[in-house]
Amino acid sequence: MTQRRRRSLALLTSGVLALPLLAGCGAGEDDGGPAAAGQDIATTARDRVVDGGVLRWAVDNLPDTLNTFQADADAATGRIAGAVLPQLFVMDAKGRPVVNPDYLEKAEVTEREPKQVVLYKLNQQAVWSDGREIGAADFVAQWRALNGKDSAYWTARNAGYERIEKIERGKTDLEVKVTFAKPYADWRSLFSPLYPKQVTGTPEAFNEGARGALKVTAGPFNLGAVDKKTGTVALTRNARWWGRPAKLDTLVLTAVPRAERPAALAAGRLDMAELDRAGADRIALALRDGGRASGAKGAHGPGTSVTAAQATLSWAVAYGQDESKAAAEQETRRKDAEAVRKYADEQAALRTFTVRKSLEPAYTQLAMNGSTGPLADERVRRAVARALDRKALAEIVLKPLGLPAKPVGSHLALAGQRAYADNSDALGGQDTQAAQALLADAGWRQGGKLTAPLGTKAGPESDKTAGQDDGKTPSGPGTGNDGLYIVGQDDGKAGDAKAPARPAGDHDGSDGDHEEDLPEGRLPDGEIVDADAAAPEAREGRLSPAPAPFAAAQETTLLGQAQAQARAREEAGTEDQAQDDGKRGPTLAGEEGEDDKEPAKASPAPAKQAHTSGSVLAKDGKPLTLRFVLPSGPGSEALRAVGERISQMLRKLGVNTELTKVADDSFFKDHIASGQYDLALYSWPATAYPATDARPIFAKPEPAADGSLLVEQNYTRVGTDHIDQLFDQAVGELDEDQSRELMRKADARIWAAAGSVPLYQRPELVAVKPNLVNAGAFGLGAPRFQDIGWKKAAPAKGDEKRK
Repeated sequence: MTQRRRRSLALLTSGVLALPLLAGCGAGEDDGGPAAAGQDIATTARDRVVDGGVLRWAVDNLPDTLNTFQADADAATGRIAGAVLPQLFVMDAKGRPVVNPDYLEKAEVTEREPKQVVLYKLNQQAVWSDGREIGAADFVAQWRALNGKDSAYWTARNAGYERIEKIERGKTDLEVKVTFAKPYADWRSLFSPLYPKQVTGTPEAFNEGARGALKVTAGPFNLGAVDKKTGTVALTRNARWWGRPAKLDTLVLTAVPRAERPAALAAGRLDMAELDRAGADRIALALRDGGRASGAKGAHGPGTSVTAAQATLSWAVAYGQDESKAAAEQETRRKDAEAVRKYADEQAALRTFTVRKSLEPAYTQLAMNGSTGPLADERVRRAVARALDRKALAEIVLKPLGLPAKPVGSHLALAGQRAYADNSDALGGQDTQAAQALLADAGWRQGGKLTAPLGTKAGPESDKTAGQDDGKTPSGPGTGNDGLYIVGQDDGKAGDAKAPARPAGDHDGSDGDHEEDLPEGRLPDGEIVDADAAAPEAREGRLSPAPAPFAAAQETTLLGQAQAQARAREEAGTEDQAQDDGKRGPTLAGEEGEDDKEPAKASPAPAKQAHTSGSVLAKDGKPLTLRFVLPSGPGSEALRAVGERISQMLRKLGVNTELTKVADDSFFKDHIASGQYDLALYSWPATAYPATDARPIFAKPEPAADGSLLVEQNYTRVGTDHIDQLFDQAVGELDEDQSRELMRKADARIWAAAGSVPLYQRPELVAVKPNLVNAGAFGLGAPRFQDIGWKKAAPAKGDEKRK
């Protein structure tokens, strides 16, 4: 398993596929244009930053290894490496590589013929923490560990290192000369990070020695204590650091799951944390409600969805004559009250934070499985792609934040990076008529005769997937499995009686009712809450629980009132269901609605009608139905909202979509990687080295000996020989302009093949203390760890006068 695939497994639970974040090559500053959004890090001059202090920064988990080249390395591994090890090239604010002057005076290609030669000239002050100079021996050891020739090294990645022929000392100890056997355009990606020869010199040290400790480092910070009990890694200022010293004394990386971060921020365990939508919502609401006293009940949070009837019934039971029920209900009410108090106290503490926002170096795409079913036909894939209003989809997520909602125009780079160019014209923009023509050309027609029920998938997968679902209950219309929703058919929710109030303490902060009230600049990340929660019905009846108890003599009356209201709601629900059935789209010819009444026994049997697809497209007796798989966990609200909107757009074409929400741990391994989907939404991070890092994502799948497909990371299973050839040419082209042009041609071919459709760049939300500077939403850039710190207090007016 490659490092890229391993990181995909780690991050797909939140709908994100991962690649190593590498720097790009290039010369022209104008190539790629401006970044879509700049950094939001409170940039501050170093002389205005306090010397000293501690920063507690959230990570998802403690790393299993500190060796970034091993299969189980993760984002925490990379963050630690960035602070304690040499990074020869770093990403600037546009996601472009620049020489890191702390380690290099310069690095350049000095020869192209007969072989490529790169000369690194090292900073003469650069030393390891043990006092030894960084030099050619460290380069040689890392090359030998990663070039793939020695299988004793357990390495997950060797891209580029296998092209090196030899490494030797230059004219002085400060020069390292690297000769390539095959030209390599992405040479800047190599040796970042650079490990000391003590780690890479032997298989034993490489495989085991750097998993839990790094005895020798060379960054602004050293690795301190790794405490698994507290879930922390301490990075301490490096006394041997030759560059500008770190402002912080200690940087503490603290493992906190994203759902728990608002509480951890409020409790003082964190000073900085990347948040999901729910967490950002809570801080925005806390800032809006700044005048409310700590502990006071607000208009959001636990208990706010309890209706008057539910509160009345709860009180009646709690103070009723049935002592066992009363005791249980009183305990529930006590816990509810405690949850309200705790939530209010946390909200008061969250007012001391602010949310900095930018756009992540990652884009969300619609992936189409082209290996089987209707989407194996390129015309159908192109039709699906051309049905999408990508601008509208981007606005769902980004517009509420005030972030630019321009759709991403490239599969291989983001705006600002040198390889970026909008090649979407190779496919064409949103055009319903063109999409309909493509489907008609592929044989899909409206009103066609059906031999399979609506909802059955067309194509060879139909027999496999019929009647199956990821949940424990069966799938399909009428089963009651909420994980499956066929767009265009009624889901039964509109006419149902209101669901019981969510128990106190279950509130996740995503209170969509108040989004329009959020103050300017305090909006969350644009990932909208579940559509059901945002529906008008969900906004009704949000009254506070009943006040202090009435006289016990009122118990019978209250119970009777509550039961009467419950009966009325049930009756209203029945009426609403009937009304809702009447609002459905036209019943397909020959189909009966689920709630249609049976004809009177005395009536003659109706003549048998032909079963046709109506407005839904059909071919070979089967309707055009695509299975749309989405993750169901917290943090994936945006994917689900976008997925529902895409389904609506496709419905206008006559394309049915089954929205299936699956568990996060199942989303990747059981669906994306295994090909058990038609449509899916997930994200790829940007790479400034697309010739190297993007090739596995778009490589043409090859048949294996057992008949299966070797897809690498191409989970759409769509590729061509021509695309592969363009990647191969680009990675070996040393003329940077020519290499980028080859990548742009490859991107145009990828657009035309329509295996995936880039939609929008993901929002980045980071909660910070307001006086934390040079940190926050880094966007496409890399952190400069030594500059992060706490801003100095402004001098008093009297002090200014004395100066």
